Amino acid sequence: MAPPQPPLLKLTDVSKSFPGVQALSGVSFDLQPGEVHALVGENGAGKSTLVKILTGIHPDFEGSYEYGGAPAAFHSIRDAQRAGIAIVHQELNMMADLSVAQNIFIGRESSSLLVSDRALNRRAQELLAEHEVDVAPQTLLRDLSVSKAQLVEIVRAMSFEATKVLILDEPTAALSEAESAELLQRVRRLRDRGVSVVYISHRMHEVMAIADRITVLRDGAHVGTLKTADTDLDEIIEMMVGRQVVNTPKTHSDVAPDAPVVMRAEHLASADVKDVSFTLHRGEILGFAGLVGAGRTEAMRIVAGADRPTSGRLEVNGAEVSFHRPKDAIHAGIAYLSEDRKRFGLVTGLSVSDNTVLASYDAFTTATVVHERAVQRATRKYVDMLRIKTPSTRQRVRNLSGGNQQKVVLAKWLLRDVDILIFDEPTRGIDIGARAEIYQLMRDLVAQGKSIILVSSDLDEVLHLSDRVVVMREGRKTGELDASEATQIKIMELATKQEEGRAA
Repeated sequence: MAPPQPPLLKLTDVSKSFPGVQALSGVSFDLQPGEVHALVGENGAGKSTLVKILTGIHPDFEGSYEYGGAPAAFHSIRDAQRAGIAIVHQELNMMADLSVAQNIFIGRESSSLLVSDRALNRRAQELLAEHEVDVAPQTLLRDLSVSKAQLVEIVRAMSFEATKVLILDEPTAALSEAESAELLQRVRRLRDRGVSVVYISHRMHEVMAIADRITVLRDGAHVGTLKTADTDLDEIIEMMVGRQVVNTPKTHSDVAPDAPVVMRAEHLASADVKDVSFTLHRGEILGFAGLVGAGRTEAMRIVAGADRPTSGRLEVNGAEVSFHRPKDAIHAGIAYLSEDRKRFGLVTGLSVSDNTVLASYDAFTTATVVHERAVQRATRKYVDMLRIKTPSTRQRVRNLSGGNQQKVVLAKWLLRDVDILIFDEPTRGIDIGARAEIYQLMRDLVAQGKSIILVSSDLDEVLHLSDRVVVMREGRKTGELDASEATQIKIMELATKQEEGRAA
């Protein structure tokens, strides 16, 4: 039996603190040659700090760091890169107006091997072919899909000949299930070539599918490292949050039989929506499921007044409505929590309090005077109610975790006191613990008589929360299931169902 290989990378009893915060406390972590090692934990668990130590961004820390059997002394991300450690961040770190080739070799154009665009494109084409990425090197990055751009960034990371370690930080957060599956397959190929991968993700089913080992952090401490083959998802989640998290499908609808219809859509259509009809009852969570491109978000944009329908009708509380802009829908008591909360739900450069009152400023102003004390009082109410983790109501939203940012969006609409809330991918990029809190908040809202439309690509999420599930494909509603009959198999059958008269 061959002796075990020494770790390629090893941290021992590492601690790191910032003013008022102990980010890591006695954490140990090692990475074997040619393995995928998942690093998991809730937001604030210390994952980002540990990665910044691995990549030289935080060179000052307590404890020891060995790389290749020798003490590591990385003082910058470039030092780590030269030694063979590359990282692909969740937020793509590339230039949209440059070509694929230029992005791959940015900062290295002066190399004698890359003195012309022709040479640059030729070498980029070789790398793209080596990693089986079907993209032309001359293509501008802005013209690529998110998944293709993600693959280009991985090619860039692997273009350094010394690369032995690849750190992937939430690589599938913005990808569809099919795109995620393709990326996981590429990670396996890299592992088979001897590359060691540190894989960070909140998508726990991916972690279980791709990782050889899993290290769990909680509150800056090392909870444990387990072989994936020796554990299961429930154990990992409990280690992450310190308690059991139950996520079982709903077995029956909680909506009262005589609950009134608060919204009725009939044959809504637009450029991307072909034919969608549904009803929403008071106190109901109505799920919308379907594959990427099914038209779920586009249908919700019509309901929220962001897009005008080409045909169809919409009723709210029994009265026909016609929305020309989102403000019209807001006045009718409808709030849309976009899947892109940073772009459409928040002004991240403003404070928690500014964002909370954003849709209700008229209630806090007299002429041009803002009643700051009332603003802070209202904000504090929702910070406490929603358990938003922030050092101050004046903290800028960009400094909060994804889960807490989502709660600020929710606080904005609760303060506005809307009756219908549309949650579009509400837990994308949010950790397990915060996800459970968002779920409970949604249940509390419908118990108070609010109504919710849930759009989600996570079928477990849809089945866990929904009283009914509407399924769409290519802009059309293909079916509807009650909670008592909805299953993943039935949803996927409807999501892939061909229209009558079309070839299967």
